[in-house]
Amino acid sequence: MDLEQIFNDNKEQSIEGRYLTLESIEPLLNKLNTNNQLSIVGESVLKKPIYKYQIGHGKTKILLWSQMHGNESTTTKALFDFINVLHNGSSLASELLQAFTFCCIPMLNPDGAKAYTRVNANAIDLNRDSQDLTQPESRVLQEVFHCFKPHYCFNLHDQRTIFGVGSSGKPATVSFLAPSYNEEREINESRLKAIHLIAGINEVLQQYIPGQVGRFDDSFNLNCIGDTFQALGVPTLLFEAGHYHEDYQREETRKYIFMALLSSFTILSENDIVDNGINKYLNIPQNKVVFYDFLYKNVKLNYDGIEKITNFAAQYKEELIEDEFVFNAYFVEIGDLDGYYGHFEYDAKEAAYKDKDSNFPKLNQKADFYLENSIKFVNGLINK
Repeated sequence: MDLEQIFNDNKEQSIEGRYLTLESIEPLLNKLNTNNQLSIVGESVLKKPIYKYQIGHGKTKILLWSQMHGNESTTTKALFDFINVLHNGSSLASELLQAFTFCCIPMLNPDGAKAYTRVNANAIDLNRDSQDLTQPESRVLQEVFHCFKPHYCFNLHDQRTIFGVGSSGKPATVSFLAPSYNEEREINESRLKAIHLIAGINEVLQQYIPGQVGRFDDSFNLNCIGDTFQALGVPTLLFEAGHYHEDYQREETRKYIFMALLSSFTILSENDIVDNGINKYLNIPQNKVVFYDFLYKNVKLNYDGIEKITNFAAQYKEELIEDEFVFNAYFVEIGDLDGYYGHFEYDAKEAAYKDKDSNFPKLNQKADFYLENSIKFVNGLINK
């Protein structure tokens, strides 16, 4: 199966970038509503509709939800790319529709999506509300779960650019987790199914992004929805879309999430369980916080007349300013920074730092500066 070609043929061109709102996807949902697959299953805090899209008539039921965190849109894009496959009339589409019933909530947190925030309109992280169910969005997901009675759950998220695959120096472009179902992090039948499936997906992704697949820490937290559903006996997989080189809009990562989704269903439909799955899963390196967006090395800094050769780092803040999404780089760390990497690295070779106010970068200051008064950096990057 040529996953790259299938992605190119089915990529949904009407949505792109990081800022994806309900207004972005409603026309698409209505277009895909060819046979009453679309329904409204609830409302957000601000009374925005929460949509469910259900398609297929197979005996294996898959529940997928995205944008539980409003500013995590990459998996939403990939989910629509996959739904396009189900509509393309191919033999693959026919096989998937006969094998599975897919229940998709493409945007669980429309208020957070509009505001480009992790939390909902009540400033609650929905992924810490699976027990108390204080929020309408949390209750919607729980109700869909109990009514649909899925055989597998796919919890779709984005992760920050700070994560690397162990200490390899490679970014965690895609990460997975088979959440724990108890404090002891034991492996029961349902968790084992998730583990085997992730191990199989990883084998596929290694052909495309070798060394760039990570695994999240499996500490148990019953307030997290994945841990809750796993504890209820339903195999649950956490997907995390991360950084790919120079892909801050996550259009390349989108492709790998699509590949992961499609390959997971192929594995399930063919009952293609990997050998030695637990070890293969545990051998996926854990995510580690080792990256900055910008790392400047061997820079001469002058602080109160004292010169020092050191390193400093900057990080993008994803900011929504008057409904325009922008990346603004700010200084976040100064020091040795041994063991850290930058998605953009620059060796100053002891060139002197200077900005409009001083000869020393200040934390939380915008990353606009000069080196030796000749090389200008604007928003973290060399101004050519």
